Amino acid sequence: MNIATMVEQIKQHPDYHKAGMILCHNGVVRATSREGDEVTGLEVVVDHDRLDQILDEQKKRPGIIDILIHVNEGVKLDIGDDVMFLVVAGDIRENVLEALTDTLNLVKTEATSKKQYFK
Repeated sequence: MNIATMVEQIKQHPDYHKAGMILCHNGVVRATSREGDEVTGLEVVVDHDRLDQILDEQKKRPGIIDILIHVNEGVKLDIGDDVMFLVVAGDIRENVLEALTDTLNLVKTEATSKKQYFK
């Protein structure tokens, strides 16, 4: 999966004609942790039930047409590899920005966990 494919999928949504913005997030594996420790890789686990709940809730927000997500889970990812793609389509900038930010934060705190590998 890639962002271009996800954007094309969003454009097939029956309400796409109402869209004024598509916003994309592409999370990648950093070479250092938030604390500054050198990282060699990352593995992500997804709670799919919680992820589905989050997406269902966020899609109900005013002005949101669709939200798609893809997480590269269950494999060790290397520095620079794609971790997560999140694509949000909606009517106006304020609605789309808020939905992407809130969805991303909820997914990272409530639906995924990660294991970092260190040098």
